[in-house]
Amino acid sequence: MALATVASRALAGIDAPEVTVEVHLGPGLPAFHIVGLPDAEVREAKDRVRAALHHAQFSFPARRITVNLAPADLPKHSSRFDLPIALGILAASGQVKPESLEGVEFAGELSLTGELRPVRGALAMALGSGRSGRAFVLPAENAAQAALAERATVLPAKSLLEVCAHLSGGAPLERARAHVPDAAPAFPDFRDVKGQNAAKRALEVAAAGAHSVLLLGPPGTGKSMLAARFAGILPAMTPAEAMASASIQSASAAGFDPAGWAARPYRAPHHTASRVALVGGGSPPRPGEISLAHHGVLFLDELPEFGREALEALREPLETGWISLARGARQARFPARFQLIAAMNPCPCGYLGHASGRCRCTPDAIARYRARISGPLADRIDLKVEAPVPREAELTDPAGGEPTQDIRRRVAAARERQLARQGEPNALLGTQEIEQHCVLEQAAEALLRQAISRLALSARAYHRVLRVARSIADLDGAQRIAPAHVAEAIQYRRMDVAL
Repeated sequence: MALATVASRALAGIDAPEVTVEVHLGPGLPAFHIVGLPDAEVREAKDRVRAALHHAQFSFPARRITVNLAPADLPKHSSRFDLPIALGILAASGQVKPESLEGVEFAGELSLTGELRPVRGALAMALGSGRSGRAFVLPAENAAQAALAERATVLPAKSLLEVCAHLSGGAPLERARAHVPDAAPAFPDFRDVKGQNAAKRALEVAAAGAHSVLLLGPPGTGKSMLAARFAGILPAMTPAEAMASASIQSASAAGFDPAGWAARPYRAPHHTASRVALVGGGSPPRPGEISLAHHGVLFLDELPEFGREALEALREPLETGWISLARGARQARFPARFQLIAAMNPCPCGYLGHASGRCRCTPDAIARYRARISGPLADRIDLKVEAPVPREAELTDPAGGEPTQDIRRRVAAARERQLARQGEPNALLGTQEIEQHCVLEQAAEALLRQAISRLALSARAYHRVLRVARSIADLDGAQRIAPAHVAEAIQYRRMDVAL
């Protein structure tokens, strides 16, 4: 009997528990078992590992082999266990020294000929190995993203033979170095959008304070164009934000491209997306679109067309920046600090108030259409602004609008004021922090009192008006919130009665 333990990492997230692979060779008929809740992809590792070892001229033990993936109550998925299983067999059979595996973690899929193929979640796993102080051996194609992890010793390899040569000391693997892109992330320019000055101003305020926005207007007025350009005016990501966002994307099906490092994610799921696709779920739980948009933008076009269940699931993450999922014996908590940009038509046909007069929707039909957006969800959206049909002069103006870089400079200056004052964007201010930092001039306070009475603002809406007013004041460089700042913040809530 021989035992060997190989360190690997689970893919559930950065803080996932460690997974060990134990190989037990005992008497009896030749058999190869994998235990520890493996899925079909993990169970198929038996054939890939056997073929890879034979092709690399290693001896495959003709005895009973048991591979135990611990902890036993954690479901195992993905082909990243292939390399640890192969090394465990080699160590247990004496073909690799077991002590050479100490202080190293492994992950990688094996081809039938022994080459290493890329796996999901390389960056998240590298962060875990870096915190534990162990080196991390993984496929060469994953090295570029894994090397971005701080304090991680990433050793890329192209094949099983290269890994074994490294463990034997014959040909040590070279440590991968991080290559951070020098160029700033490229986004479409706001200059391309003709007209829509009010909507552009609202997006500037939203970017300055990390607020959510709802754009309401007929088809073809530029709502989707505005949303696609919004990420370009957001302040640059901090290293911590870039790492958190990239780690989540690394574990997704699409993976993470290191060329997109520090670029704000922009997610725009179709309105047929399910609740699980939008907020996460499944078994085991997986992050959804709101988590993939972490520290970025989530654009929901045709907002009323989304399923009611999916939209209502956005309430908690919009408030807390997290989504907590419970699925039987499994619970998961994913980060979801995103900026929501939503767009919708004013009525079912989309042409209510259009100059052509083509709308024939009845008041009841309009009311039912807008009622698809529940009051509690609409209350959590800070700014609501109309995007009307541009005038002819605006469409034919060759100069276009203000470029993205000019708007971004103002937004960055306003965000720096917020971070220097309170250490976080205005949208994240708590009740006590609002009282401390959102100081109103006397006339502004009187104006806000009138708005509370006339618009019947809820306590949540009241606090959100103050946060938005604080962002507008920061764009103006003002220490105190003036009546003009409050008036602009109030007008962004005037559509509340229509939703």
